[in-house]
Amino acid sequence: MTDTGISAREAIASRRSVRGFLSTPVSRETVEDILALAARAPSGSNIQPWHVYVCSGAARRQVSDAINAAYAAGGEGHEEEYHYYPKQWREPYLGRRRTLGKALYGHLGIPKEDKEGMRRHFGRNYDFFGAPVGLFFTLDRDMEPGSWLDLGMFMQNIMIAARSHGLHTCPQQAFHQFRQIIGPIMGIPDSQMLVCGMALGYEDPTEPANKLETERAAVSEFARFVE
Repeated sequence: MTDTGISAREAIASRRSVRGFLSTPVSRETVEDILALAARAPSGSNIQPWHVYVCSGAARRQVSDAINAAYAAGGEGHEEEYHYYPKQWREPYLGRRRTLGKALYGHLGIPKEDKEGMRRHFGRNYDFFGAPVGLFFTLDRDMEPGSWLDLGMFMQNIMIAARSHGLHTCPQQAFHQFRQIIGPIMGIPDSQMLVCGMALGYEDPTEPANKLETERAAVSEFARFVE
C-alpha cells in the first residue's frame, strides 16, 4: 500500500472520471484503507447508512460477463428503479450535457451519427473500463432522501482518498439497471437498493477518453453571497 502524500486540495483538483484503466492490481489492504478513511464522511445522526460491495478477480469478471451478455441482448427485462436525470431537459443542463458528449466522443473518434459506436463505448461501463476493482453502493430501501446525501458524501470521500494512493475512479450509475444480475452474484439482499457502481484502479495514460478535460462553472454562476 502506497500513499502519495498529496494534499486534500491536490486530490480534489485531480479527481476526474477516468474511462480507461490499467490491469495493475490494487491490493485489498489499499481498498480497505480507502474505505476506512471515506467512512469519516458525515451522516445524519451518524447513522452511516451506506453499504459497499467490492469485487475483483473472478467475481468482477463474472459480473461483467453477465451484464455484457444482457446488454448485448438489448437489456430487455432490466429496468431502473429511480430516475437519475430529469425527465425534461432544459438549460443550462442540456447544454452542459451536450458539451461533454461532443468532447468525449470527439476524443474517441466516434461521430454523432455513429449510434452503434456510442453504444459500444457505453457498454465499456460494464467492464469497469478495465479497472481491476469494482464497487457497488447500496442503501436500505426504507431510508429517506437524507441518506442519499450521506451516501454521496461517502462516495466523494472514496474518490478523493483514492487519489492519495495514486488511484483514479469513475462513478457509474449505469450499473443500476442491472441490479437483478449484480444482486445474486454480490450477495446484495432484496432489502437494499443498488444506487450505483464505481471503477477503481490506475489510469491508462494511452486511453483516448482520458484526454477529456471537463470545465466547471464559475463560482459567480452558482453561488449567491448575501451580507
